[in-house]
Amino acid sequence: MKRSAPQALQSESEPDEHILLVEDDVGLQKQMRWALAPYKVDIAGNRLEALAKLSGEQAYHIVVLDLGLPPDENGASEGLRALDDILSSHTDTKIIVASGNVERANAVRAVARGAFDFITKPIDVEVLKLVIQRGFRMYELEEENRALREESDRTSSGMIFASSRMAQVRQMIDRVGPLDVSVLLVGETGTGKDVVAKALHDVSPRKGEPFIAINCASIPENLLESELFGHERGAFTGAIKRTHGKFELANNGTLFLDEIGDMPLALQAKLLRFLQERKLERVGGRDSISVNVRLICATNQKLEKLIAEQRFREDLFYRINDVRLELPPLREREGDCAVLAQHFLNTFNRLYYKQLSGFAESALQAMSAHRWPGNVRELENRVKRAVIMSAGKRITAEDLDLADVKPVAQSLDIKTETEKLEKKLAREALAITQGNVSKAAKLLGVSRPHLYNLLGQS
Repeated sequence: MKRSAPQALQSESEPDEHILLVEDDVGLQKQMRWALAPYKVDIAGNRLEALAKLSGEQAYHIVVLDLGLPPDENGASEGLRALDDILSSHTDTKIIVASGNVERANAVRAVARGAFDFITKPIDVEVLKLVIQRGFRMYELEEENRALREESDRTSSGMIFASSRMAQVRQMIDRVGPLDVSVLLVGETGTGKDVVAKALHDVSPRKGEPFIAINCASIPENLLESELFGHERGAFTGAIKRTHGKFELANNGTLFLDEIGDMPLALQAKLLRFLQERKLERVGGRDSISVNVRLICATNQKLEKLIAEQRFREDLFYRINDVRLELPPLREREGDCAVLAQHFLNTFNRLYYKQLSGFAESALQAMSAHRWPGNVRELENRVKRAVIMSAGKRITAEDLDLADVKPVAQSLDIKTETEKLEKKLAREALAITQGNVSKAAKLLGVSRPHLYNLLGQS
């Protein structure tokens, strides 16, 4: 079925909203098509035809449903069944039922079962148009609320994404976050493991308590034990006072150990003992201190390989690996690059008092082709530099220090080339709408599920 044109190309005086009219009377079908202009009225003659059209790519926010459908033209059983079937799979659709005065009780039953409104026959077209306008407005208000909730979920705890891969990660966070279990985050450098750790903390019962992070690879081995467990005065040269370690500072909250694979073996043994007993001793101290902390660890290494090389304790591995959460690299997160790039552009525009309007086509193509070995961190750095250095109104591939992508010869396979174009337009729409999936879908003239489908294709 042919899709509607993108909203941006439509004149405000010529709405592109499609209405599905479920009516078996051919004469009334023609009359309503003419009377409801400029709305585009599609026709279904019975319940099954209506369900088939609603399952297609064209989205219908308004359905005008005659209750007297065949094979029960003189009753309402088939119309009410159609109402139930539509609402079971299209809960947001506004259904306006039409019935005669003698069947008013059936219309009331329909409203009680979820119909948006009803109108009596013979139909007053002007009244129907007012009801339709109200239905569209109600749908828009609900859509705005859904978009706000979606935006809140999408950006919660700094998480910004549009890809189905990261949506799955977000679902895992919501499922695992409230549970008091240890989580091991696995992924390449720069994939945002620290952001996910904070998101896990923010959906847990410990949200109001401290979130403490430490990178095990960035602190010298001889200082890491003191950083984690604290030390007593005089424990070593320069220890002029008692100092609480990260475990104590995170008491009742969450401790995030980044790059756990770089922790020395001797310290791994002390960490294992703490996880078993939930008690620690400061360096140079003798007192046993109880600490209630949730542990989240992260690594970009293969811990199983380190275990085989006897560089990581197997018993510690099982202690920190109650739940394993793998973060995909940016190159596998379809659509996220454009969304994140726009987010970083907005951030650095404000920070450096710039007014760059977006990304040129060359930049979008170059970002799409780049493999992003440094993942999100690399993207952030490139956009930051581009905002600072750009002399134009839009960021180019040159500003990002990425090579211009030369157009490749197109194949003659219509399906393949259409899929490529759809994915390209989806990425551009997400960039234009700053990652708002609902707005991007509206701009493209497709449903949100269809847009997610495009982004989820490899």
